[in-house]
Amino acid sequence: MSYKLYHAPASASLGIRVILEEIGADYELIPVTIDMDKPRSHAHLALNPNGWVPVLVWDENAMYECAAIAVFLCDRHPEAMLAPALDAPERGLFLQTLFYFSNAVQTAFQLDYYPDRFADTPETEQSAQRRGLRRLRETWQVIDDQIGNNTWALGDRFSAADIYLFMLTTWLKPSRGQPAIQDFPNVARIADAVMQRPSVQLVYEGWISEQTDG
Repeated sequence: MSYKLYHAPASASLGIRVILEEIGADYELIPVTIDMDKPRSHAHLALNPNGWVPVLVWDENAMYECAAIAVFLCDRHPEAMLAPALDAPERGLFLQTLFYFSNAVQTAFQLDYYPDRFADTPETEQSAQRRGLRRLRETWQVIDDQIGNNTWALGDRFSAADIYLFMLTTWLKPSRGQPAIQDFPNVARIADAVMQRPSVQLVYEGWISEQTDG
């Protein structure tokens, strides 16, 4: 089974690439830009008019939105055991966690990085940005509390939720005023464990090298 993945460095597409590696699927990377000052290709915009990544293509089909793609791939490849079954008790928590990452944590990042999307005037962008920094701390604390003493985000079983968690932790930049991962010990513990997986070592090789050099 073959896929194409519209991909850009330091974007949410890396999390989907890790999932593709975990399920052992054949895939082709289609590099695109996420630079807001550069144009998107017509092919990219035809699949996602927002011009964002990831975009997953298979057969004659395509979809965007990272959390949706993650659920789709997990359910299409149940042999990889990256998600609870539809009737499993943990299924609700799996979906809740993925969509909280997508709707709450990622939105908090956007408030900081793209305050113009949330402010009426340039003068109010700093206020939106400050709220984003506070919201990042609030949302990560919710996740840290949810994890508690669990081995993984859902309990004793590794899942795509842990991959998503790791992906988002790589975006944290205390130099911008964002919280440090060390502020959330349960999150940090899981992120450290996810980073040891061969799929993550491959996809995040550059990022991991930067952390080591730093």
